[in-house]
Amino acid sequence: MASLTYELTLAGLAVGSAAALTGIGLVVTYRATGVLNLAHGAVAMICAYVLRQLAVGWGWPLPAAALVTLLVVAPGIGLVLDLAVFRPLARREANPARSLVASIGVFVLLVGAAVLLWGPGARDDAPVLLGDDPWAQLGVVVALACLVGAVTRWTRFGRELRAVVDNRPLAALSGIDADRVAAAGWAFGSFTAGLTGVLLAPYVRLDPYGLPLLVVEVIAVAVIARMRSLPVAVAAALALGVAQAQLTRLHPEGWAGPLLQAVGANLFVVALLVAALVLPGVGGKGRDALPPPARPGRVPGAVWLVTGVLFLLPLGFAGADLHTAVQVPALAVILLSLVVVAGRGGQIALGQAAYAGLGALFTALLTAAGVPGLPALGLAVPLAGAVGLLTGWPAIRRHGLALALVTLATGVAVSRFVLTQPYATAGLSLGRPAGFSDDRAFYALELLVLAGCLALVAALRRGRTGRALAALRDHEPGAEAAGVPVSRLKLLAFVLGAALAALGGGLLGMGLRAFDPEAYDPVRGLLWFAAVLVLGADSLLTPLAAAALLTTLDAGGYAGTAALVLGLLAALTGRVPPLTSLLPSRTRPPADVGGETASGGPAALSAGVTAGAGDGPRPAVRRTRPHRPAPDRAPPPDGAPAPVPRLHARDLTLTYPGGVTALTDVTLGLAPSRVTALVGPNGAGKSTLFDCLAGTLRPHEGRITLDGADITHRSAHARTRLGIARTFQRLAVFPSLTVEENVRLGAERGHPGGDPAAVERSLRLLGLAGPVRHATATDLPTGTLRRVELARALAGQPHTLLLDEPAAGLDAAETAALARVLAALAADGLTVLVVEHDPDLVAGIAHTVHTMEGGRIVGAGP
Repeated sequence: MASLTYELTLAGLAVGSAAALTGIGLVVTYRATGVLNLAHGAVAMICAYVLRQLAVGWGWPLPAAALVTLLVVAPGIGLVLDLAVFRPLARREANPARSLVASIGVFVLLVGAAVLLWGPGARDDAPVLLGDDPWAQLGVVVALACLVGAVTRWTRFGRELRAVVDNRPLAALSGIDADRVAAAGWAFGSFTAGLTGVLLAPYVRLDPYGLPLLVVEVIAVAVIARMRSLPVAVAAALALGVAQAQLTRLHPEGWAGPLLQAVGANLFVVALLVAALVLPGVGGKGRDALPPPARPGRVPGAVWLVTGVLFLLPLGFAGADLHTAVQVPALAVILLSLVVVAGRGGQIALGQAAYAGLGALFTALLTAAGVPGLPALGLAVPLAGAVGLLTGWPAIRRHGLALALVTLATGVAVSRFVLTQPYATAGLSLGRPAGFSDDRAFYALELLVLAGCLALVAALRRGRTGRALAALRDHEPGAEAAGVPVSRLKLLAFVLGAALAALGGGLLGMGLRAFDPEAYDPVRGLLWFAAVLVLGADSLLTPLAAAALLTTLDAGGYAGTAALVLGLLAALTGRVPPLTSLLPSRTRPPADVGGETASGGPAALSAGVTAGAGDGPRPAVRRTRPHRPAPDRAPPPDGAPAPVPRLHARDLTLTYPGGVTALTDVTLGLAPSRVTALVGPNGAGKSTLFDCLAGTLRPHEGRITLDGADITHRSAHARTRLGIARTFQRLAVFPSLTVEENVRLGAERGHPGGDPAAVERSLRLLGLAGPVRHATATDLPTGTLRRVELARALAGQPHTLLLDEPAAGLDAAETAALARVLAALAADGLTVLVVEHDPDLVAGIAHTVHTMEGGRIVGAGP
């Protein structure tokens, strides 16, 4: 027994050492560049293939082949990736989501290249570099970790690296060559990837799909280390490797025995899933969702007509065998799920292949139990939707990169523990429904299902829910402030996406007349995601075009062509726009929004709050007030009793992680018909107090009440529906929506059942009722966007308005017009809080001014 324990420990150390190398490379790359490199596993696979080609294919001596592979090829791949892919993104200050998409593109590109060069089959003749002694591998890992630690701590390059990590723009201003630091990080990260690949290949068999996915699984150790600590990454890798090896001695019995064995054999997958769900996430809220489409618009009708004709051609001109054609509509339905989740909702979803596989599996299980084909598929879809609900509920609390890891881990876990396990899939077959066994009949059925799904998603994108999803994608905090229930909406997108993927997966299995787990491999899920992003994630044309490309490119004699082409386009995401955006789009003519025009530019508003915006005269402000009716009264004269505060903060205290106290016993009351200003130096706590009142932050101590009711723990969107509206210091406008749609969203979400005319009144009040109302907010000037944000807040008919630096970016005329509007709103009964640095604006509108310093209110006055 002791001998077995020792042998298993040695085997675990070998696996753990390779995982530790992955962790070291990922941590160094992330710290040097800020990129979570999901292509790490693909680089490892390419280097393993190169070593085999040199040593086995061309007969090179193993030491020479290893030196060329590890010291030339691997770092060279890293430098090419830095120069061609990630450095242009860094110079464009691309958000982390775009960099992640690029790394997925590199992953898919390298997998496709490997398939084209070496074929899709597995090879078991990879050369062994360090022999069978795990202590040698462990020694390499420890030496490498110590070397990195020493360089980071005691060298000039280490100091530059830490400076770039802390603040890249500031480091560049200090004379540090941030590009050189990033290039070194990419070269070293690729070196560790290559070393990982050549060490693992002899033990896991070398193939283009399995090895990259295996390395992706051990990303868990870098996540456990929070992408920061090398010792934690190495310790976690060794511990998981040894634990996974020791668990192989267990042979549990009973119905759960096979599942427990699968869990024990895939401990890194479990660790990745737990770490992604439980530990603090990588990335930040609201800054790393997928970006909105660069040029929103409708696909011309002629393009849809041509597409429809092309999809109908197999029915009329193809032969009886439509084996390839029947895969296209089914795959299009799967990809349509990504349009909902990633395109409209902006969420990075990398696990759709799992839901497609579950749809096929549930359909096969139900048909095996005697349920007819179509009813079985109909039952499989809600079952997979329920799985989407269970997996989406914990995932929706994550954002951006952390959400990507959760969805990837979910996809890998479903594949490893369910789809590829004999206990779940042994002996399963999947036939076609009665009456649709013929290829033509089944293809026609698929087209009907696809058309219905397209109509469903089109209705979703056009309606109220579609606007809310677009707002969630464009600016999540802004959507929440507009009254959008972000968590419920994310969950809806995930469940609907899971259901659509399951429907497509079931159709795909029926079309192939078999349940094939490889058709739903997690690597295919990454390929599908890349295809949708490359073509245009928010276009209904995308799933049709992507399905046709993926199927037809790989149906020829060169497998991997689709991955190569789509991976290249995804890797160049910073330079190549989505392909559907290049189509001629049937959009409205652009409105003239610059300068002093009748379209709602600065002149329209600054001319007076009762002047029209290109639509003729309109009533005065008091007849078009956009908030809930309030008594028509002026502010109380000097010496009169102060009005009773409606929104009251009592003894608020908030301390950020790290011990920085932002608020200390702050008390503030906001009364109707008054403008209250909050001033003070940067870092005084103004924004923190503002966010506590708006519901974005929750104080650790103290209470916030509205008309005496405690709302301290109410969310931001719940407070919006209670009548508390806010704007942001950094614009929170939804660029993919028109001006009118932005304002309409505030009316729909801010005050359910409110006045239908609130949208029109808000547009007129802020000078946006002219042609500018039909312009998308993408390229409008800052002054117009400030008015759009304020109009959206007012359209919800609030009684309390919280404005965070509303004059930022406005010129003098626009600031004066804003002052008149705010004064008129306060005179109409609105409660207004303004955080502002413009002393003239504060002096002109504020009835009470509170001064903050060091997290406290130190003075108040008129």
